[in-house]
Amino acid sequence: MHYSEIIDRKIIKDDQLDSFIFRNRFLGKKIVFTNGCFDLIHLGHVSYLAEAAALGDLLILGVNGDESIKRLKGNSRPIQDENSRVRILASFAFVGAVCVFNEDTPYNLISRILPDILVKGSDYEPKDIVGYDIVTKNNGKVITIDYLHGYSTSNIEEKILSGKK
Repeated sequence: MHYSEIIDRKIIKDDQLDSFIFRNRFLGKKIVFTNGCFDLIHLGHVSYLAEAAALGDLLILGVNGDESIKRLKGNSRPIQDENSRVRILASFAFVGAVCVFNEDTPYNLISRILPDILVKGSDYEPKDIVGYDIVTKNNGKVITIDYLHGYSTSNIEEKILSGKK
């Protein structure tokens, strides 16, 4: 199988999601979910996602679509288009699936997936994480992971705009 076909298989369209989840639940996989914009992939993202993946058998990423990012971050974003971001994320071996959502939050996506573990960065209190109510009511866990300090999309964007190294 060609590498691009492997990536394509990890990108789960909305009409494929329910059967994808059913199949993986049937196989007994522990599903981990996290989400974000992932506009400029950097070492902080990679570290965070690898750590999240290690918590279960299947890491599913919810990725904000272009329209969602524009509403949340302004018209200058996203820097990379949805297709590029999704395909880059799907290329990581530890990522099991990538789903795009265009709402402001992944609440509806989380309610369909019902992950065993919901993960966000440690800058969130678990009870403030979108989907906390759904996951805990379904006997799942909500876990926070420390970010790798010094890495953020905002820092990269600032360096580019200022011309600093």
